[in-house]
Amino acid sequence: MKLDKLVTLLVVDQIEECLPAWEAVGYKMSVRVPDADTGPLRFVILTAPSGELMLQTRKSLAEDLPDVAARRPAYLLYADVPSLTDAKEALRGAEVLVPRRKTFYGATEAWLELAGKVILGLAERG
Repeated sequence: MKLDKLVTLLVVDQIEECLPAWEAVGYKMSVRVPDADTGPLRFVILTAPSGELMLQTRKSLAEDLPDVAARRPAYLLYADVPSLTDAKEALRGAEVLVPRRKTFYGATEAWLELAGKVILGLAERG
């Protein structure tokens, strides 16, 4: 089992106040999910030559993944994997927070808490 891609997701109170610092070091917004058409941002993906970074509001996380949000994380790790079944088997000692779900963007996900209270989302696409 291997991770195809690993991205850090920062859990923040408000995304808009965080953007200037990340833009100052070369990140640009590539995906944005607002509360409504013109509302505050709920989730963004920022990209730079060094990689990707995701930001999600605490409120959005609580609505989307309440079992994960209940752990009150400051950050999450999110990984693309070729096989969700194989990844979960390789990490069988982890506590399963969300066993399996289908997202609106087409991924099948599971969320686990690893040793050290590190929360990892696993995503199989396609």
